[in-house]
Amino acid sequence: MSEQNIYGNTPCFLGGKNISADGNTDDVDVVVYGVPWEGAVTWGDYTGCELGPKVMRLCSARYTGYLPELDHIDVFEHVKIGDLGDVDVVPADVAESVSRIENFADKVWATGKFPIALGGDHGITYPIVKALSQRVKGKVGIIHLDTHYDNKPHYAGDPFARCSPFARLYETEGVRNESIVHMGIHGPRNAADNGRLAKQVGATTITLMDIRASRDLKELARKAYEIASKDTEVVYLSICSDVMDYAFNPGGPADGNGLTSFELLTLVYEFCKMGIRGMDFVEVYPQQDPNKFSAHFASTLVLYALAGNIHKNSKSDRGVKEHVAN
Repeated sequence: MSEQNIYGNTPCFLGGKNISADGNTDDVDVVVYGVPWEGAVTWGDYTGCELGPKVMRLCSARYTGYLPELDHIDVFEHVKIGDLGDVDVVPADVAESVSRIENFADKVWATGKFPIALGGDHGITYPIVKALSQRVKGKVGIIHLDTHYDNKPHYAGDPFARCSPFARLYETEGVRNESIVHMGIHGPRNAADNGRLAKQVGATTITLMDIRASRDLKELARKAYEIASKDTEVVYLSICSDVMDYAFNPGGPADGNGLTSFELLTLVYEFCKMGIRGMDFVEVYPQQDPNKFSAHFASTLVLYALAGNIHKNSKSDRGVKEHVAN
C-alpha cells in the first residue's frame, strides 16, 4: 500500500500528507479527518453516508489548489494539508461512537491546526463542537448552513440522531445559543416545533428566502458572522450538503428550492475570510449519486474555505507588519 493512501486505494484528501499513523501535525496547517458514521436512524433505503469520507477522498485526487476565479490563488502555495484518517466508530454502538468522535476531535483541537471533518451524518457535529467548547475559555458560536434545523429533541429515542445535533448543542454549556445562526433553512421537511425551539433558545434563523432577498451575499455573510461571533471566542462552521438544491447536490438528501453551488461557495469563502476555527461537511450519500457530483463538490468547498482563511491570515500579517513599521 502506498504511504500516501489512507487505506486500500484511497488517497489522502486533496493530496495531503498521510499523518494517520503517527498523528504528527507539526509540518501541516490543515488537518482533515473522516467520520464514517451513519447513526441508528435512517429513512428507508436512503442510506450510505458513512461512505462519504472514502469517496470524497477518491474524488479529490483530480483537483489542484488553483482557483483562477479567486484572484488566481493557489491554495497549496500557502497551506499544507495533513490527513488523519478516520475516527474508528462502532456502527452498532451509538453512545460509544459519539464518545470516540469527541475524543478524536479533542486531540485535533489540541493541535491548534485548522480542522475539517468529512461526514458521515450530521450527528457528528455535536461531539466535535462539544470537544471544542471544552478547549476554549470563552463561548463557541456556530454558523449552521442547512435546509433543516436539525434540532429535534430525539428521533425514535435516539438523542444523537442526524436530526438532533443542535438540540444537544443548545444544551451544551460552552455554546452560546444566541450566537447560533441557522442559515438556509427552508421547506416542509422541517416541523413547526423546530422553528419554535430555535427561537425559544435565542438562535437566529436566516431562511432561504432571506438569502434570496439579499442583494449582497457578502453583506449578508458579514451580518450572520457578526451574530455568530458576538460574545464568543471562536466560530465553528457546519455545512449539510442539502442546503444546496438537489439540482446541485444529487448525492445529498432530496431537498429542492435550495442554494446554488455558487451561493454556498460565496458564503463559505466570506465566512472564512472573517475567521472560522474549524468546519465540517456532512450528509453526502455516494450510492445515491452515480456520477459522484456531491463528493466531487467537497474538494471545491474545502478549497474555497482555505482560500478564505489564507485571505484572513495574509490580512492579519499585513496589519502586524504595518504596525511594526509605524
